[in-house]
Amino acid sequence: MNAPQPIEPVKTRRRVPSKRYQRSQPRSYKAVRAEAATKLVVNGVLLTAAIAALTKLLPYYFNQQAKLQEIRTEVGQTEEKVNHLSSDFHRNFAPQQAERVMQEQTTRVEPNERPIVWLDQDATGGEWEAEEQRSRGAEESASIISY
Repeated sequence: MNAPQPIEPVKTRRRVPSKRYQRSQPRSYKAVRAEAATKLVVNGVLLTAAIAALTKLLPYYFNQQAKLQEIRTEVGQTEEKVNHLSSDFHRNFAPQQAERVMQEQTTRVEPNERPIVWLDQDATGGEWEAEEQRSRGAEESASIISY
């Protein structure tokens, strides 16, 4: 009763595809060659168009890069100028620097300072040039020295 029974092979039917799904004929080599040649020609045309577009766009790109570099240089110079003017602005309005700024911008001299005038003397008329500069005024070529 519990003896093993022989296994019967299951008969499978081989499925035959219907005619509407079957390929009528395998593709010929001529058709495959024609398709490959067509693909190559189309890709060649696309490659030529891409290269032509790049040759027209590259000069424009380099021109834009040159303009951008010029603008960056101008921006750097302007930033330096703004920083310099900003420091001057803070210096001019600082209470500790008020006297120094006033001396630089006017001819005001402190009572304990004397103006010193440097004169150029040459062999022909050294004394006359020194007298002429004294008459023009000490503020033109004066340096302030405090002691």
